[in-house]
Amino acid sequence: MRSLVDERFRREVSQFALCFTCERCAHFDLPAQRCAHEYPSEPHRQRPLQAALEVVFCKEFELE
Repeated sequence: MRSLVDERFRREVSQFALCFTCERCAHFDLPAQRCAHEYPSEPHRQRPLQAALEVVFCKEFELE
């Protein structure tokens, strides 16, 4: 799912410590740098939100 990034989103990510990237997912194989379900991970990887216009949420995300 794609979602636009605006100031409210940035503020809420910071305020509530929201986690939604591959690096925080239980299905992400950190040593191999890939998804255990073999989904493409690049669109869901951690990146600075200050310059981002949108984020892509993974349907398989599960907090570790």
